[in-house]
Amino acid sequence: MAVGHNTGLNLNKLAQECGLTNGTLNPQEVIANIDKLENQYNKTELIAIYNYFLINAPEPDVIMYLIRCIDKYRDPSSLEYLVDILLLKNANYSDVNTKEKYNNVRAMCAKAIANQRNTSAVSSLLYCLNNKDENYRVRLACADALGRIGDRFAVAPLIEVVQDEDEKSVYLRESAVSALGLLGDTRAIDPLVSILETKQGIMDKFSFLKERVLEALSKMSFSDNERVFRALKNSLSDESAQVRINAIEAIMNSEHPKAIETIKKCLENDTDEEVKKNAMIALYNMTDRSILDEIINSDKYSDNLKMEAVSILDEYEDEE
Repeated sequence: MAVGHNTGLNLNKLAQECGLTNGTLNPQEVIANIDKLENQYNKTELIAIYNYFLINAPEPDVIMYLIRCIDKYRDPSSLEYLVDILLLKNANYSDVNTKEKYNNVRAMCAKAIANQRNTSAVSSLLYCLNNKDENYRVRLACADALGRIGDRFAVAPLIEVVQDEDEKSVYLRESAVSALGLLGDTRAIDPLVSILETKQGIMDKFSFLKERVLEALSKMSFSDNERVFRALKNSLSDESAQVRINAIEAIMNSEHPKAIETIKKCLENDTDEEVKKNAMIALYNMTDRSILDEIINSDKYSDNLKMEAVSILDEYEDEE
């Protein structure tokens, strides 16, 4: 292995001293020994040590600890070893429980890979994401990592996951939607809107998915897209209050000519106090304090909403 080649370290001896290779110590003792190394070696040496230990550690708990150590430095030299763990190149399952622990390791690995922001890992993340036999937690972590890395090559595969109605895990579809929101690619707009346009009866149990769709759309530019705005407007009639709240935010960010008018109707007609509060805040952000004065002085609004308006005004006056 090239790990630590120019550091002058005897990595094999260190691994033995820390208990990685002799099998006589339990994982917590090994972790305690590794922890002590931080006071004995410099950053360059520690990175080499952690990389070497990562590919030689037999216990999932120790590997998870090493991933956390590596993630503190986020050195490019660690990426290939993180990818190897994600792809199970060095895994040795002895039983179902150990395999389950490796799934947790790999999910953490995907997060550490994302923190490196290196597009060379995209193909490996996509490989795990697209494998329907893969553990769902690993796939979730890979979807999230793809969004955080920000590579546009990931857009089309993420859209496929979002559109796959046979996908067993709705949570994975939610994660893929969130990743598309982070990427902000307009290619995702039509597939996302299609989810909002699905008949309400079919989508009742997928309100969380719709919430993520609205969050993603709020991050994209579509001010001249009437189909998108119509879907957002229709979402203001959804049974889920959180869906309506997310729709308000998306409409607020849309810069559509009818955005203020649409949210104002929601403020006046919605029956949920939290939705009304969010509509009020959105209108305040889009216009000025006049909407707050109107609410305070009108008999149409509840005392709770008036108190919220007064609170915002007090904060506004403090800033002035």
